[in-house]
Amino acid sequence: MARRVAITGLGLVTPLGTDVQSTWDGLLAGRSGAGPITRFDPVQSPVKFACEVKGFDPAQFLDKKEIRRYDLFAQFAIGAAEQAVADACLATSWDTVNLKRVGVLIGTGTGGLQTFEENCRALFEKGPSRVSPFFVPMYMPNVAAALISMRYGAKGPNYCTVSACASSAHSVGDALEIIRNDQADIIIAGGAEAAITPLAVASFANMKALSERNDDPASASRPFDKDRDGFVMGDGAGVLVLEEWDHARRRGAKIYAEVTGYGMTADAHHITAPAPHAARRRRRDGRGEGGVRRAGPQAGVRLHQVDDRSPAGGGRRPRGSGERPGRATRHHPPDHQPVHARSRLRSRLGAQQSREAAGGGGPVELLRVRRAQRDAGDQAGGVMQTRKSERGTRNSTVGVVQRATLHFCSDFRVPRSAFCPA
Repeated sequence: MARRVAITGLGLVTPLGTDVQSTWDGLLAGRSGAGPITRFDPVQSPVKFACEVKGFDPAQFLDKKEIRRYDLFAQFAIGAAEQAVADACLATSWDTVNLKRVGVLIGTGTGGLQTFEENCRALFEKGPSRVSPFFVPMYMPNVAAALISMRYGAKGPNYCTVSACASSAHSVGDALEIIRNDQADIIIAGGAEAAITPLAVASFANMKALSERNDDPASASRPFDKDRDGFVMGDGAGVLVLEEWDHARRRGAKIYAEVTGYGMTADAHHITAPAPHAARRRRRDGRGEGGVRRAGPQAGVRLHQVDDRSPAGGGRRPRGSGERPGRATRHHPPDHQPVHARSRLRSRLGAQQSREAAGGGGPVELLRVRRAQRDAGDQAGGVMQTRKSERGTRNSTVGVVQRATLHFCSDFRVPRSAFCPA
């Protein structure tokens, strides 16, 4: 019998707030995280706004030397991990668990991009002697997972998932499978991103992927609107503590939810564009929602039993996809089934943050649904998440591109207690 997996800790650093409560309050209030770019001077850029994390103080978690030596994405990850670990009542009780069975999986789309740009500039303008000796450990995508592992002494599985939009969702899904297969009892899983940099913004802007509504940043992200003109960059982090169910119960941990299903599919079509005529093909062969259908049997649910689905939408105008200009294609479930569109979250937090980091990728979206269910008094609702990733490998002769969709299904099992056990 497969082991059950619970969520016992939450941590967020987002454009709406630097912790779970402030982010949730911002979502309820309908605030937008979008605003003028402050990390660099965007005077030459056609895009002058993004969803930056505001008010984050790394000194809460790191000393001055660590702040200098850790890229911003790693600082975000550590901040979110500290919150999640404290929320799971593990901060002062690591001596009560087997650290060889505690792992860390932190996804990211780009890693230390700011560090990369700064050191490239130093190399080209001032010479190789000015490149930081800490460049490689600051830049490498897996450094966030490594730093968190060393911080707590976690000696179990430790790696980084890098799969663009699905990075943090992959980390949560991998954590689920690792615990189910008895390779660990606790996994600190999530994602982090800090890609609001001159190079990244310029690249996405030149790709015509970013919205240019500089006069109205708060309403710029509208992925399913007929007047959409691109997505909005965002950064931040989201981290969950996933734990084997009986292990959590034995130590008296509060349980937010149970992760019960996980599935992945690929449409094997294009690095960014959806497969053409997808809706027609779904109707013809019945193989649509492939990842959902793979996750459903694990969770013991059918599609019509899922309360919440979170569709992906990049907000980019279609180019040669067969979609009529000004029309957004979104395939709805049956009329009786409510949909809480991920676009609502994306419009508040920005594309990169809601994908790789806190999730719109796994952590933020799971938090949104679980909090909404809790506030509505729903103790057994389910959520299905949809993620699309673009991950490519290409050289002069070979191109390999994967476009994946992830689905999670969670069912709330026991009420959350207010405090950590004594």
